[in-house]
Amino acid sequence: MKIIIVGCGKVGRSLAAKLNEEGHDVVVVDQNREKVTDVCNKYDILGVIGNGATREVQMEAGIDSADLLIAVTGSDELNLLSCVMAKKKGNCHTVARVKNPVYATDASYLRDELGLNMVINPEYAAAKEISSILSFPTAINIESFAKGRVELLTFKLPQASPLIGLSVKETVSKYKLKNKVLFCAVERAEEANIPHGDFMFAERDLISIIASPKSALDFFSKIDYRIQPVKNAIAVGRGNLVHYLCERLIGSGVNLTVIDDNEKECEELSVKYGEVKVVKATPSDKDTLMEEGIENSDAFISLTEQDEENILLSLFAAEKGTKKLVTKINKPEYDGIIQKLELGSLIYPASITTNMITRYIRAMSNTLGSNMEALYYIVKGKVEAAQFTVGEGSPISGVPLSSLKFKSGVLIAAILRGRSLIIPTGDAVINPHDSVIVVSKQQKLYDVSDVLAK
Repeated sequence: MKIIIVGCGKVGRSLAAKLNEEGHDVVVVDQNREKVTDVCNKYDILGVIGNGATREVQMEAGIDSADLLIAVTGSDELNLLSCVMAKKKGNCHTVARVKNPVYATDASYLRDELGLNMVINPEYAAAKEISSILSFPTAINIESFAKGRVELLTFKLPQASPLIGLSVKETVSKYKLKNKVLFCAVERAEEANIPHGDFMFAERDLISIIASPKSALDFFSKIDYRIQPVKNAIAVGRGNLVHYLCERLIGSGVNLTVIDDNEKECEELSVKYGEVKVVKATPSDKDTLMEEGIENSDAFISLTEQDEENILLSLFAAEKGTKKLVTKINKPEYDGIIQKLELGSLIYPASITTNMITRYIRAMSNTLGSNMEALYYIVKGKVEAAQFTVGEGSPISGVPLSSLKFKSGVLIAAILRGRSLIIPTGDAVINPHDSVIVVSKQQKLYDVSDVLAK
């Protein structure tokens, strides 16, 4: 697929890397020569220097033969105009990043009236992810399928956990988890595993499960993994993400304090979100953090624009006893090192956007009639979970799972039939119109039939 990316910022770079890795023909466009050169050299792709909203630059980038144009510059207006021009001059799909809160309620209107295929808001998506994590602080990460009826939760196995030394099948039997909870991935050091029945759990394993919210709560209760609801939280930083987070947490039962040193931002937050306590102070000032009760805070959320500051602030909060940490990371380049630090739940706005667009592209690419509804990366670059709707005549329908020959590293994790959740065993049968959640290791799934060995 030929894809034009307008904008070579953090999101544009992340998209270029991911889509190039997936085998697409990528062209990047930006007015900054240095950024274009850097991205092109790093990923061996083509680039055009210029304004991506102009006819001349889009023609040079090959809009007449492009399948998709993605506009992710720092300007919402430029992104929208780029997509409108692409629709006029080419026959391609268009995706625009629109992050300003003033456009938040107009997203569907903009999409319909301007003929866009997708409008994405990474800051809002990140705020939604943070609010989900705060609602279930036991988990490091939470992803929802089927409008929240199924959850994929990742948690770290603590020292002295009763699961340590048990196999998957022993755990399922001991805690009566059959048909309720499925262990779909385990990350240990640099290794990622889709665990089989004999897989043994070890201390500090990052375990991912799929279950209904009720079954997940029951499971954590059984293994003495205490769930302490977040009643108060401190967030540091500014910008759209902070605005969206305030909006999401109002009425949630979480008392939020925001610390920022920008007077205008503080005034806007105070006026718009009266329930939020806003403190004008330097976010990294330890005295301020202590005065605002970081030692007794249930959660600390670091959302500044500097990764180094976010990391140091989260480490300070951990030292002072904060129970739940959420750390925003703007640059994913040092992910390997960052993952080794005790930073709690990591939020990557650029990666959230990349994942949303990758899911859309996978859905565009499928030719066998199943529809990809969701795509999440459980273990970055190694294990992914995808949700498909199964079409009529699909080769995986009407046959017991035990009779199908699957590719190595593929797991049918859940079947959604109407409002029912099925954690499948070998005798389960997938029907047309079912939604199926598939977990795969180092497999790029475009269609649900891709799970089958040829």
